[in-house]
Amino acid sequence: MSVKHVICFQQRLTHYRETFFEQVKDQLNSKGIVFDLVHGLPDAATLSKNDSGHLSWAHVVDVKNYRFGKFSGVWVPLPKTISMPDLVVVTQENKLLANYAWLLRRFFGQVKIAYWGHGANFQSDVPAGLRERFKQLLLTRVDWWFAYTQMTVDILKKSGYPTAQITNLNNAIDTDAFRGELAAVSDTELSAARKEFGIQPGAPVGIFCGSLYPDKKLDFLVAAIDIIRLNSPDFHCIVLGDGPSMPYMREAAASRPWLHLTGVTKGAKKALYFRMAEFMLNPGLVGLHVVDAFCAGLVMATTSGARHSPEVCYLHHGVNGIMTGDSVEEYAQAILDLIADPLRLQQYRSAALADADVYTLDNMVSQFVDGIVKCLWDREAKQ
Repeated sequence: MSVKHVICFQQRLTHYRETFFEQVKDQLNSKGIVFDLVHGLPDAATLSKNDSGHLSWAHVVDVKNYRFGKFSGVWVPLPKTISMPDLVVVTQENKLLANYAWLLRRFFGQVKIAYWGHGANFQSDVPAGLRERFKQLLLTRVDWWFAYTQMTVDILKKSGYPTAQITNLNNAIDTDAFRGELAAVSDTELSAARKEFGIQPGAPVGIFCGSLYPDKKLDFLVAAIDIIRLNSPDFHCIVLGDGPSMPYMREAAASRPWLHLTGVTKGAKKALYFRMAEFMLNPGLVGLHVVDAFCAGLVMATTSGARHSPEVCYLHHGVNGIMTGDSVEEYAQAILDLIADPLRLQQYRSAALADADVYTLDNMVSQFVDGIVKCLWDREAKQ
């Protein structure tokens, strides 16, 4: 079996992908496959997110930014020190200009190309606009697809892309550390934290965890918890995070002593607050933090009209979470119904905990490696 070479291109490397790429490299190496990661450095806008990663073996390149009227583009080059690969894995984004050069090489039979992405921009303001139509035009022009979730798989199948050439990654993050922190929270710490916030023993608690900005529907959240509090007088809500909408939340909390703002909260403190709660209240955009909710056995509650990321498909209404329509009253009532039915609430929480073992980094790595192997050899055998 000949040695194969795979390159994965990323515009930048985030810290939450470090372990993923380390494990992918190790597993591919054990199969005799050389794996290289090429990425650029964050620009000024993304540097402020403070989420950059580093891998000593990765190839860091200078990306070039271009502007074409209303459109922007980024060129992530192939380092001169790397030989031509058998397979290139690129992110499915219109702005990544080097993708078109790789697609042209594929057209002439020089290399195989795999997309890694959503299949569509779920947060697009103009889903039927030129950018999305162009993305759809190139959707099936690759040898393999690494789909984020089943939502992406469904988009690909609807577009006629062969199911046998799709790998569903079930996008995840490394939750081992968070699980350890959750397990380490003591009853004494829980009791002290409840006392600090004025939360009675056994009183229901909801948390919000994430950045504070309009797509999170924070006005909806405040209106909903007002209704919940009115009908469940011991209810409290803890908001973990910061962002542009923090002034709005501070104003809301000023007249609501049962609404607590903690700012950006990580590590053991984050685990403590998750352990205090039964619900994750997230009426707006849901993304990867649904996996954190599962790890803590929290019932994620969201709405169907929000501009969700593809990980929202992990939530199954009436099983491990709640997805209502865009009515504040409907949303609040769904939570109140579970508060009033402890047995059903526990069933939801148990289902969420079980799903925490499905959406894991280990499973994602295994799927990615398996897809690469199939693309390199199974597809080759058919040609």
